[in-house]
Amino acid sequence: MTPRECGQPIAANPLGEKVLTQMRKGVLEYCVLAHLRCGPSYGLEMAAALGRHRWLFTSEGTLYPLLARLRRQGWVETTWRPSDAGPPRRYYGLTAQGEAAVAAFTEVWAPFRAEVDSVLSPVDPASAHRDGPVTDGFEGDER
Repeated sequence: MTPRECGQPIAANPLGEKVLTQMRKGVLEYCVLAHLRCGPSYGLEMAAALGRHRWLFTSEGTLYPLLARLRRQGWVETTWRPSDAGPPRRYYGLTAQGEAAVAAFTEVWAPFRAEVDSVLSPVDPASAHRDGPVTDGFEGDER
């Protein structure tokens, strides 16, 4: 059983949970769109698929508002389909705009992740700032 299934937080401390929450907010919508590249899916089906990624997805409570927002943005469209297990289900499908959004995210994700990893990685003090101090373009503002 995973920590999340036991009701335990994933991160080791409350600050880590806050950081993780913010990170999820930035990437979850693109992960939902990526999931929909395989074809239309209904909410519980998406929740089960994304739920296998415990660092990424926590609950259906975050999924349905996200799907509503993606629909308002025109990135997903919905259709109702009959279900053998009860009432009809709302299926979400990727639109051309949604495909473009996930393609753009995919294009920038690897270099973005590499940059973050390089900043977070331990640095050999002997090689740090070989090319001089890093600045953000403001005079006298060295990092």
